[in-house]
Amino acid sequence: MMTTVDPHVSFTCRNLKHRWHEKIKSINWAQKMKKNSKQVYMKYESSLTFLHAQFLIILSLTTILIGTEIQVMATTLGGPSESKSTENSSEIVDLGRFAVEQHNKKENAVLEFARVVKAQQQVVAGTLHHLTIEVIDAGKKKLYDAKVWVKPWLNFKDLQEFKHVGDSPTLTSSDLGYKRGHAPGWKVVPAHDPAVQHAANHAITSIQQRSNSLLPYVLKEIMHAKAEVIDEFEKYNMLLKVKRGEKEEKFNVEVHRKKEGGFLLNHMEQDHS
Repeated sequence: MMTTVDPHVSFTCRNLKHRWHEKIKSINWAQKMKKNSKQVYMKYESSLTFLHAQFLIILSLTTILIGTEIQVMATTLGGPSESKSTENSSEIVDLGRFAVEQHNKKENAVLEFARVVKAQQQVVAGTLHHLTIEVIDAGKKKLYDAKVWVKPWLNFKDLQEFKHVGDSPTLTSSDLGYKRGHAPGWKVVPAHDPAVQHAANHAITSIQQRSNSLLPYVLKEIMHAKAEVIDEFEKYNMLLKVKRGEKEEKFNVEVHRKKEGGFLLNHMEQDHS
């Protein structure tokens, strides 16, 4: 005997089966989405961790830079110290010329560089050179204080300040211990006098230029110095102790300084005493 299935019941069963499959698919999709969401979250969390690490690195570097800047400022507040180079060294002379040239450009002036009278330096982000410069303005000697900021690693050089501080004296800062009108002739002058120091350094530079030796001459001591003023010249006679390598030598030198400020080694001979 055959059993007849009610069409309505058959439709209901198929419908339930379809719904069941759809629900299973929905559950599978939800699980898949949950898994994907977890992966996305993990990637997001990983990115946040990376960004946080980067932030900490930047923060640390910033702290180091700020600390360095504070140290630099502390050094700056300590004030300038004597320059490592002498006033008539090529480096200092070049800085002096640069300062005058930059001032002339900015102010449309025509100052003529004569010499650097005094040189100091201050450690900042680089080096701030404090220079006292003698210039010639319409035939008259004047003194200016200049500040030149140098960053060698950036090939950077900038004139920070250039101001007039007075007229330059006819003679040197110490006036060589006497003035025009006094009895002529050689007079003993102190070896530490700035003018004597400049003359001695010029003599050493000239001796080095005339020498074939690869070893540099180094000034050890100005053993004796005397000076004389004749017309527009200052004459310095000095006994210098120098060192070349391990060897010490002595030189008798005579250096002339013109009114314009330039030095000239007029005579030199080795002293064997």
